[in-house]
Parts: sequence; structure tokens; C-alpha cells
Amino acid sequence: MKASRLFSFIGAALMLLVATATIFTSPAPSYAQQPFRSGVYLKSHRVSVTIDNQVAVTKIEQVFVNGGSGLAEGQYLFPLPPGAAVSDLTLYIDGQAFKPQLLSAGQAQQIYTQIVRQRRDPVLLQYVGRDAIQANIFPIPAGQERKIEITYSSVVTGDNGLFNYLYPLKTDYATTLPVEQVSLSVNLTSKDPISTIYSPNPLVIISRLDEHTVRAGFEVTNYRATEDFALYYGVPNNDITANLLTYRAGANEDGYFMLMLTPPTNIDATRVIPKDVIVVLDQSGSMQGDKWTQARAAAEYVLNNLNPQDRFNAIVFSTGYRLYANTMQSKSEAPNAARWINGLDALGGTDINLALTTAAQMSDPERQTILLFLTDGLPSEGVTDAKSILANLEASAKPNLRLFAFGVGDDVDTYLLDSLSTKYGGTSVYVRPQENIEQKVSTLYNKITSPVLTDLKLDFGTVMADDYYPTAPLPDLFAGSQLIVVGRYRAGGLSKITLTGLLNGAPQTYIYEGLKFTDNAGGQPFIPRLWATRKIGVLLNQIRLNGETKELVDSVVQLSVRYGIITPYTSFLIQENDIVARNDGGGIPGTPLPPSFASTRVAMMPTMTAMPTAGAAAVDKASENNNLAASDSGMLAPTLTAVPASAPSQGGQPPAEEKGSGRSNEPIKQVNDRTFFLRAGVWIDALYDPNTMQKVSIDFLSDAYFKLLDEHPEIKDYLAIGDKVIVVVGNVAYEVK
Repeated sequence: MKASRLFSFIGAALMLLVATATIFTSPAPSYAQQPFRSGVYLKSHRVSVTIDNQVAVTKIEQVFVNGGSGLAEGQYLFPLPPGAAVSDLTLYIDGQAFKPQLLSAGQAQQIYTQIVRQRRDPVLLQYVGRDAIQANIFPIPAGQERKIEITYSSVVTGDNGLFNYLYPLKTDYATTLPVEQVSLSVNLTSKDPISTIYSPNPLVIISRLDEHTVRAGFEVTNYRATEDFALYYGVPNNDITANLLTYRAGANEDGYFMLMLTPPTNIDATRVIPKDVIVVLDQSGSMQGDKWTQARAAAEYVLNNLNPQDRFNAIVFSTGYRLYANTMQSKSEAPNAARWINGLDALGGTDINLALTTAAQMSDPERQTILLFLTDGLPSEGVTDAKSILANLEASAKPNLRLFAFGVGDDVDTYLLDSLSTKYGGTSVYVRPQENIEQKVSTLYNKITSPVLTDLKLDFGTVMADDYYPTAPLPDLFAGSQLIVVGRYRAGGLSKITLTGLLNGAPQTYIYEGLKFTDNAGGQPFIPRLWATRKIGVLLNQIRLNGETKELVDSVVQLSVRYGIITPYTSFLIQENDIVARNDGGGIPGTPLPPSFASTRVAMMPTMTAMPTAGAAAVDKASENNNLAASDSGMLAPTLTAVPASAPSQGGQPPAEEKGSGRSNEPIKQVNDRTFFLRAGVWIDALYDPNTMQKVSIDFLSDAYFKLLDEHPEIKDYLAIGDKVIVVVGNVAYEVK
């Protein structure tokens, strides 16, 4: 008799599960304790999506390999995205048509629950409430592949002009193993202009082909998805579009919001604010060679891409400074200015103070002024103290000045550059030795070339919104860009948001009615970590620029632990394998840190204030903090859960799973808006406080366990991470054991 193994494919999670109780004569061990019983693993996963006026056609191709020694056969289950209304469903296996069955959420839940009980593994609980596709799969001989192709149509639903396409991509619940080839592409067309476009996945590259067409997607190798794929797109609801996403963990907790402000892609030239551009180039001797060649090319790019009504001037500085002209010049003079700059050589010292104050004095208070400042060194001539330079510039600068600083190489004063850009509403860009100056400058300039609204202010109406980032004053809004504001709010409900600003000095008001801040549990769970990422970046910059205080350090540590984000104050705790334990060895990960914790632990590390403001380490830190503070994706934040996954082994054998409790040996896991710590085989919610919370014990897979799931479906993803878990609901901590 041929040896065979029965299994189920869970297509979305790429999970391979034994689906028959006859395999087990005793309670089944946890998934991680017995790697790949079926020997089947996923080799590639390709998704192609076409969205035409809210109708999405999703085509999926998955290749499974039987790396085991016996025949594998079983069922295929593909949990659909929440709320997906599927039609025109087809399924092919190695080119042969199969008749799939579309299971309702109730039918699918029965199967999920049955498998959970049989395998004593809660991983499928995350799919409770979803419809699913089911099909019987003919056997896969040892060493062979099966290609599964699915096509289905669905309607992309929207709310207040914002539409959301979802695809169940994540695999981290199922396995620590990467998939060899993963690709996903979206072709989006709309009869209405597409304004807002956003994906929380930082791998996704988005390209606007025109007002009505967008391409988005990514392709990677050896990838283990930690989140499902989501693409949000909006249609205009005003001259400047405003779209709102929110998340709330519970009705009694403050919520999180994400507001996206998007001007038209193609804007009339009369709507673009005429601007003055002042290019300030470091001409000191250290800029000789390739740096000076690239800097001159960068300046030429800016001058060649001025708008028709723009004016400009150029300043080169070393021991002293040289002006291209004594007054601002029209665009027609730009080619002559480029030739003038190209004829100069780099020599002399670095008088930053003189160059910046001279440039600031040239700005016209009636026109938007952008100062592009590029240097590769520290102040060495004239006023050299950074705080004095800042004070002198403040005395010279007009309120309409926006300063964008470029630090070239590692020998730059990050304190000075970041203070300048923060004070004057710009950004700091660091060009490392191996990077191209012209590319960095042109990339930023393309984003800021056409301002459409300045001096932005937001009024959230009846909703109490606060602690939002970027902090006030908000950055200017530019054509082709998108401003994303993330923050917290208290009571939810419908509200009117008012955006005000200046267009050519004239006040402008945009009103958005009926935007809903959810007042119950639910929403988009990626928002909390994005908010925490930005806040941590801002706090770290405050520490770096102004020095440590206990309040700032404690805030960084608390946020880091709560949201699972590495910072200079918490990364060392991982090395001790005791993420937030007290010095006496007590305490529980996630317990609110006692006052002595931060000061005691931080004292073990070099303080931020002790770090130099120049050098490679300083530039690294400045770049990291700035990236956090300006991040549009919480997935970009360095996570405490990163453990290298094993690549598939040679010879057609499936790679081995890691041993330990849960699905991997990672000590920390980020699940939606929460962080869980693995201690003594138990996953512990970072919100758990044993000193203030009631703890209720529940046996795994008992009636009480499933009753808890029915009463609080919002915690299904948390229960899915393991059979031993402490999860907080309100002020009660449920301990599953």
C-alpha cells in the first residue's frame, strides 16, 4: 500500500494542516513541535489584480511542492478577504478545471473550528468571520509540484469616497519559512480622477500613469508576509481631497486616526504658488572632485526645472560667499546662472553663518521662499557655534522661509542641519559617501516644485483630536504630493474637518463634512503602529537635539515596549533576552515600567547626549530618526520580532520549522495594534498589568474559550498566536492555558 498523508492547503496563510482526525491517536502536538507533517510547502505566490471602476478581478497562482517521502492529498482552503462579495469564481490545478465550493463565513468557521480542535492549534481563528473557497485536491507525489490558479471577481467597497482593496497575503501565523517567489501587481483605472493613493506596505511601488490610472505592486524573493496587502484609493471630494481612516481597540479607549490630504495630480498653473528658490552651495575645498561635480549638476537641475513664475538666486560659499546676482532673477536667467556655477571650483573654508544669513535677508516676505542648502562640512570660518548660527538666522529669516538641508558625507553637523530644517518647515536629507548628490536633490525638489497651499491648519470640529504627527506647524502642500497626518482622538462620531491655508497670500478654507471617527472597536489596525513610529522619531530627535530628560526617555521606552519598535533605549534589552524585566528578575513584559526602570536601564548605555553631532554614527542616527518621524508605514519601523527565516533546503526537501512555543522562537510578536512577549512559553499582552487588572483563567479549546471568542471577535487574531496566551479585554486579562 502506498504511504500517503492527508492535509489541507490554507491558501491565504499558506498553511499546511492535517485535516483528518484519523491521523492522531493522541492529542496533536503544536505546529512548531512537528514541522510540516505533510511535507508540502509553498514555493511561489503570484497575484495579479485589475480594478476597473470598483470591480476587481483577482488572479492567483500558487505553486506547492511535496518535499516529503510519501503521497500527499487533501483539501484546499482559501479564506477570502473580509466582506468580499465573490463572483465568477474559477479554479485550475495544473491546468485542469476543478469545481470549487464557496463557503459562507458560518460554514468556513465550522471547518476552522474543527481543525483547531483536532490539531489543538489556534492559528485558523484569525479567519473566523470570513468566507472561503474550498476544493478537493488530487494527490501530489513525492518531489512533485502542483500549480493552483484561482480567479474571482469582487466589488471594491468605499466609504465617503475612499475605497479599499484587500488581499489575504500574510504568512507569519502559519510558518517562519519564506516563500521563494512572491509578486503582486494592481492595475487600477477609474472614470473619476484618482486622488488619494496609499498602501501601508513599504514594499509597494505606486506609479500614477495619469489622473485615472495607477499601477502598484512589488516582487520579492524569500519573503514571509507579516501583513495582508491593502490598497486605498480615493476620488476627489474637494479641490484638496481629504480621506480619513481610523482605528479603535475598544469603545472605552482613545482611538487612532490617519488623515490623508491630496491636491489634484494635474493642477492648473494658476493654482501653483509662484516661489523664490535660493540655492546655497558649499564651495569649500573639501567639496573638490566628484562631490563638487555632482553638486553643480544638482544646482543645474533645480535651475532648469523652475516654474514659469518662479524667481531664483544662487550663493556659493567657502571662506566668504559669492552671489550670482544682487536681486532675485526670473526663470529666463537660469541657464546663465547654471553656466556661472559650472565655471567655479571648490576651495577655501566653510562660513555657513554668513551664507545662510545672507540668503535669508534676500527672501521676499510676499513670496514663498525655498532655500536649498547643501554642505559637506562643519562650520570652520566666521561664527562656528551651531546655536549662534541658529539665533542669527532666526533674526534674519522671514516667516515664509522654508529650508531644506542636504548633508553630504559624514563630516556634517547633524544638530545644525536638523535644527534648521525643523525650525523652517523643511526636511534634512543626508547623502552618504556612496550616494549621488544630484539624485538626492532632484528627488526632493520634484516633490516641492509646485506649492499649492501654505501655512496649513486643521480643525477637527466636535472630535477631540490631539497628539498628531507631523506636529504643528504642518508642512506645506505640494502638487503631486500627499500629506498624511496620524494622531489620537477621544470620543468618536461624525465630524466636520476644516483645512485652512494660504494661496498666494490669500486665505483658503476647505470643509469636509460627515467624516466618521469610529466610536466602537474596529477599523484599520496598522494605524496605531504608524502613529507610534512617528512619535518615537519625534521624541528621539528631541532627545538628540535638546538632550535627555527622564520624561522623554520614559516615553520612548513605553512606546517601544507597547508597540514593539526598536529604539536606542530598548534594543539592548533584547540582547539580555529579558525584554522588560525588572532588575530583580521580576516583572512581566509589558507591565507599565516603574520609575526606576528607565533610568537604571538607560544608565547601562551611552546616553544620546554623549553622542557626537558629526561623523558616520551621528549621520546614521539622524537619518534613522528622521525616517521614523516622517514614515508613512509602521512596517518600516525596526521591529523587535526580526528573526532570519530559513530558506528552503536543497534536494526538494521542505525547510525545517523552528522549534519552540508558538510558530517560531521569536520572543516578541506584533499583532495588529498590540505587542506580545513570550515568557516561559506564554504569549503575554503588552497591555497586561498584574497590579491593576483582574485575571480570568480559561482552558484552551474549552467551551469558555469559544464563548470568549464569540463575545469578543475582535481578539481572534490575538488568540491565534498560541495555545498559551494572556490577552487583555478592557480591564480584564484572560489567561488561556
